Amino acid sequence: MPASGVSAAAIAARLSAVGLPARVEEHDRYTSVEAELPESLSTESWREVLEVVAEADRFGLLATSLSGRTLWAVVRKAVPTTGDVGGPSHQR
Repeated sequence: MPASGVSAAAIAARLSAVGLPARVEEHDRYTSVEAELPESLSTESWREVLEVVAEADRFGLLATSLSGRTLWAVVRKAVPTTGDVGGPSHQR
């Protein structure tokens, strides 16, 4: 598992410990974590949630009238330090 996956799994585990079951999904350039937020969350739980997602590279809250509130966090995958840094079309 890439380092981003390990970090995302740790974030998901901590969110679950606060009572927010989270899903982790691998993408080409990042690993994402999402959790549905209940209508009400204690101040202490909010503090813990914010501490947890602050470990991600980016995070936010998606709120809609149709699907409720979804907390998301993204951990970027490391950029290669050698080799095909520019991808297959990159000329050296």
